[in-house]
Amino acid sequence: MVYTIRNVKAEDLDQVTEVEALCFPAAEAATGESFRKRIETFPESFLVAEDECGRIIGFINGCVTDERSIRDEMFEDSGLHRADGMYQSIFGLDVIPEYRRQGVAADLMNHLIQTAKARGKKGMILTCKDRLIRYYEKFGYRSLGISGSVHGGAVWYDMLLEF
Repeated sequence: MVYTIRNVKAEDLDQVTEVEALCFPAAEAATGESFRKRIETFPESFLVAEDECGRIIGFINGCVTDERSIRDEMFEDSGLHRADGMYQSIFGLDVIPEYRRQGVAADLMNHLIQTAKARGKKGMILTCKDRLIRYYEKFGYRSLGISGSVHGGAVWYDMLLEF
């Protein structure tokens, strides 16, 4: 399987929105409008995996902040992005079903970790469901316990990776 990881472009909006709809329940999925704002505000923190035919098969994105955990407001208010902030957040790590368990998500995560380190960030933050805690621990994240986030009505756990 051949794919390339690159920064998002404005013309990726529809594909990114479709991938999100495949990966998250409607209550948790970001909208096209939300993605449009993210692409405009922090394209340097929004990476896509693209196959040899130009199809987006996955992506990772999130704002930069000085906070050590994600607040629900961050998902919708791209004005909370602070380019010079200390923590790279991850709002979503999406891979379409037919490309899962082939290393695409890990490649996207490792690429963003390296990018954040190169930019002098102090670490990375994300929220996940309990079934994914062990997955993120493989990258060096540690669980900080149940998050204050109630995004989509789910129970989330705050995860922190410090460099």
